Amino acid sequence: MSIKKKIQTQIIHAVETVKQTNPMAGSVTNTVTINFVANAQLAVGGSAAMVYMPDEAQFLARAGGAAYINLGTIEPVYEKTLPGMAKILHNSGKPWVLDPVAIGIGDLRTRILLTFKDYKPSIIRGNASEIMALAGLWGLDGGTETSNVRGVDSQDPVSAARDAAVALARWTGGAVAVSGRQDLITNGSITAFSHGGSHFMEKITGSGCSLGGVMAVYATAASGFIAALTGTAIYNLAGRRAAEKTDGPASFQVHFLDELYKAKPTEIADNPFDIEEV
Repeated sequence: MSIKKKIQTQIIHAVETVKQTNPMAGSVTNTVTINFVANAQLAVGGSAAMVYMPDEAQFLARAGGAAYINLGTIEPVYEKTLPGMAKILHNSGKPWVLDPVAIGIGDLRTRILLTFKDYKPSIIRGNASEIMALAGLWGLDGGTETSNVRGVDSQDPVSAARDAAVALARWTGGAVAVSGRQDLITNGSITAFSHGGSHFMEKITGSGCSLGGVMAVYATAASGFIAALTGTAIYNLAGRRAAEKTDGPASFQVHFLDELYKAKPTEIADNPFDIEEV
């Protein structure tokens, strides 16, 4: 069996398992996109819980099958909430997804992201600029010393973040997903390039944030690499199908959630992707 076929088999297994078990993947996420993240997690078959207080985050870290941490909007209490949650997840061996949104903006965000280096996320998901900036902050290959992030937008192409993504994946022992026109997902030894999606995904708030939450759902049933690739595949599939049914971003978002819900395991596994060994 080829590497690609094995990966497709694992994607199918991850999707089917999530549908059957309805796993909990709690989130501390961007307040702008909480609703979208939760709805996307529900649409793929997971269970959502959104918190921000330290004790609640620690409870979710112990009770859930995985977790999602997104730094898009932060409050002073997060300096206690997020490292505490990440420490429990790491020490208990539970998978978690990090989205380093707006890295480089503010000292608090930087301090929190620095603490995550030792807690080794199972999946790091971001745009090219965020991935390169995080590798730089953590002192890894391919990183940049200064952030080239503009809010949630990337100022760099996905290809520019390839070395940084590989370095981060090798450090964590997990996976890194770089979102863009062509998505890159790597575990440090294998790199996948996933195709599809829609230009409307750039016109709605939370497509990237909700993807991180969906990856956390799949991480309850698969390795970081398979979970990240599965999440990316279903997003590219649903995005392409939703775009065929609309001509505007508002209705696209509605159709997109519907397509996440309707996507079948084999359809997700068959969404086009290429594999390269690093």
